[in-house]
Amino acid sequence: MEPNLAAWPDNKKLVVMVTLMFEVWSDGKAPPYSPMTTSLKPGTPDLLGISWSQYGGRTGIWRFLRILDETEIKATVCLNAKGAELFPDAVKEAHRRGHEIAGHSYTQDLVLPYLSALEEKAVIERCKRTITDTVGVAPVGWFSPVAAPTVHTAQFLAEAGFIWHGDYNDTDLPYTLETGKGRLVAMAHSDFTDNRTLRSSPRDFYNVYKDTFDYLYKHEAPSLLNLTMHCHFGGRPLMAAMLYELLDYMKGFPDVWFARHDEVARWVLTI
Repeated sequence: MEPNLAAWPDNKKLVVMVTLMFEVWSDGKAPPYSPMTTSLKPGTPDLLGISWSQYGGRTGIWRFLRILDETEIKATVCLNAKGAELFPDAVKEAHRRGHEIAGHSYTQDLVLPYLSALEEKAVIERCKRTITDTVGVAPVGWFSPVAAPTVHTAQFLAEAGFIWHGDYNDTDLPYTLETGKGRLVAMAHSDFTDNRTLRSSPRDFYNVYKDTFDYLYKHEAPSLLNLTMHCHFGGRPLMAAMLYELLDYMKGFPDVWFARHDEVARWVLTI
């Protein structure tokens, strides 16, 4: 269905959402991708890959927080809940600075379609409890690892008190979804995240989103742009520089609403 969204608050033309993926893997596991071009044989411990994945909690998130402070923008942090156990200071500081902490499974390799319905419900409840215990506020948003929900995910989220769900790509603008257990706001994921540039130029990320921003600002209102960066990759200087340039450029335009996912969801729920 076409979203029933006629305008943003104060008739802003465009909403820009900054999404930070704060991801961690199970012990001994590494991401299935990296900038390295030679893969090790299956079953071989990938110590460099593990180290690469840990950059997000040790270094990347802190650089993002500095950039967001300088540009005066609040982001949504999609957190694998184990990250709150491994890097509690970073998660608490992100919350203290006004950023939304959303659920993103327990680890990045705990993918929902591989679970039973009971296991999936338990994972959602565990993530909600872990985030609440860490920052003192329950999460209200969820984005599944590898953008892969199940037929049960939306209902489980609504039942647990969430208000937005980010695993949708059927339209550009958010819309309400009736789950049988309450309403959720369906949010579209980014089409071109930072890790698309793993083996190309970081400038590609800047060019894609500058061009998209310019088009939407000129031709379509209301519209939405979701800038998604991964703390373990996008938080490195080569990519973080592109985020800073983009945000600095976009801040130069009037009629742009820089919003967290939960702020957008609450607006949509009032329509």
